[in-house]
Amino acid sequence: MDILLILQILVLFGAIFLGIRLGGMAIGYTGGLGVVVLCLALGMKPGDIPWDVILIIMSVIAAITAMQVAGGLDYMVQVAERILRKNPKHINYLAPTVTYMLTLLAGTGHTAFSMIPVIVEVAKEQNIKPSAPLSIAVVASQIAITASPVSAAVVFMSGVLEDFGWSYPTLLLVWILTTYTSCMLTAFIVSKFFPLELDKDPVYQERLKAGAIVSHNEETRKELPKGAKLSVLIFLIGVLCVVFYATSISDMMRKPMLDYVNSFIPQTTITSGEITSAVASEDDSAVVALAKFVRSYIDPVRLPRDSAIMSFMLAIATMIVIFCKIDTSKLLNTSTFKSGMTACICVMGVAWLGNTFVGGYKDEIGELARKFVGDYPALLAVALFFASTLLYSQAATAKAIMPVVITALGISATSPESSYILVASFAAVSALFVLPTYPTLLGAVQMDYTGSTRIGKYIFNHSFFLPGLINIILAVALGFVVAPVFA
Repeated sequence: MDILLILQILVLFGAIFLGIRLGGMAIGYTGGLGVVVLCLALGMKPGDIPWDVILIIMSVIAAITAMQVAGGLDYMVQVAERILRKNPKHINYLAPTVTYMLTLLAGTGHTAFSMIPVIVEVAKEQNIKPSAPLSIAVVASQIAITASPVSAAVVFMSGVLEDFGWSYPTLLLVWILTTYTSCMLTAFIVSKFFPLELDKDPVYQERLKAGAIVSHNEETRKELPKGAKLSVLIFLIGVLCVVFYATSISDMMRKPMLDYVNSFIPQTTITSGEITSAVASEDDSAVVALAKFVRSYIDPVRLPRDSAIMSFMLAIATMIVIFCKIDTSKLLNTSTFKSGMTACICVMGVAWLGNTFVGGYKDEIGELARKFVGDYPALLAVALFFASTLLYSQAATAKAIMPVVITALGISATSPESSYILVASFAAVSALFVLPTYPTLLGAVQMDYTGSTRIGKYIFNHSFFLPGLINIILAVALGFVVAPVFA
């Protein structure tokens, strides 16, 4: 290892840890600082800025922000709260289920913020350490990103894997099945083998004696705006449209769909050896006209998957603004918009820094991947785990590592045999809990007034580390069992 490489590694880690130390959006700032030093002082070429990831995050946040102003998020939280309070004894299972589902639908784990106070209160009432359900719930909100149909990470991976014969609905099925199952298995392990009695927690006892624990009665639910339920309905219909469209344009679904549609169209309109996009004529029947209309949209594909998700999300936001009659001046002041834009800055800076370093050593990293991952496929999950810890984003991690691994392993459309490794290992990009700096993790520590959720003296010995590690190990292990079945 030469001195230049040592300096470049020091800059990489130094910029990341400086950003972590400063907190919040600053991790994106210091990522840009690291790019400056790597390029101008240490001779590296700037890597690619993940614009597609950033734009998808922005468009999804735009739709969720509109729904929040319309009262839709409050309505979803109230429904989730009722579920938790009606079944308090099962809080360790229901809390991660609720945060998982919210993230699955919204494409962002920041929706978990709204559930943290409810989880704390319900757990305390059952004499359960809030740290148990909180730790599983926060990790579930992170790992659900790798199964959400509208998350930037899933969109990127589905685009990459489509060339290897993996359809969009198949990938969603595999990732939802493995990640949710791993969350429930983690909840079972925590419930059975972790100390759960709140009254035996020394920190809680100290706070109780000091009079710092104040029982909170269930808060009166605030009255929701008239358009709250409608905004949720519009958003959910939009998500279903995204899933349907992305499925219909995938190669595995498009070809049989074209065959089916063409069965209604007279063969004289189809030229030999190719399928045309003929426009319906006055002589066509209604069925033939509809078939030609459908074919014109999927052959060729007019709107690629990334563009479709961005435009659909903005269209959803437009519909919510119009039909729910929201005040657009309030959009910029919502917590969702602020956290979403913070995420965009963090992804831009840290992912750009990571891509710059990875791009400079693409051949060396590829050789290591070829040597080790080829013999021990699970090592890809290990690499993704540590990379996501530093890059702070599931999508940015996948975009930085996956293309290098694909090239190194020789995976292609003609040789897709090893592509199941990518599918199985994908959940490992969710190790954002390792460093206790992620917003939802910090929020859980701050909102747990019992003191059971805490960060230890040695940084890594915090309440989320073991549940998170168990969750990812189980998700990846299940992936290596399930993915080959669909390969």
